[in-house]
Amino acid sequence: MVGILLVFLSPTNGLVNQVIAFFGGKPIAFMMEPSWFQSIFVLSGIWQGAGWGTVIYMAVLAGIDHQQIEAAILDGANKWQRIWHISLPCIMPTAVILLILSSGNVMNVGFEKVFLMQNSSNIEASDVIATYVYRKGLLNIEYSFATAVGLFNSVINFIILVLVNAFAKRAGSTSLW
Repeated sequence: MVGILLVFLSPTNGLVNQVIAFFGGKPIAFMMEPSWFQSIFVLSGIWQGAGWGTVIYMAVLAGIDHQQIEAAILDGANKWQRIWHISLPCIMPTAVILLILSSGNVMNVGFEKVFLMQNSSNIEASDVIATYVYRKGLLNIEYSFATAVGLFNSVINFIILVLVNAFAKRAGSTSLW
């Protein structure tokens, strides 16, 4: 993903900067400017996860009983009514489970992608817990401190997971346990 981003966002011959230049703008060094890091990271994360999310939700939609849809059509339901009353209720348990599972990784934005996107120009905007632990633990040889930060991160993620699971169980009938 980062390799594709570097090619697309290259200030000299990247696709995005060629489009900007075509419309009369000046090329932007996206990966060198700290103000662009968070936007690029979030948008590339959405792009990266869209395929897997599509597979999951298409599998759920494929499991919907077609007799319900046909009955709704015979009763005069339009497309929006079928989506609202049939598709969304079938998707919600899966969406809740995926929300609970992803909430357990709220503080883990990942190491690899951030580390590969980091450079000396954007480090103040791109430093996250994982890269901080890497620098402190491996580069500065502070193993105990890095272990404590990693444990703290895991405990906070676990607490968030339990809280979101309890909220989902209270709000509806879907939860992990």
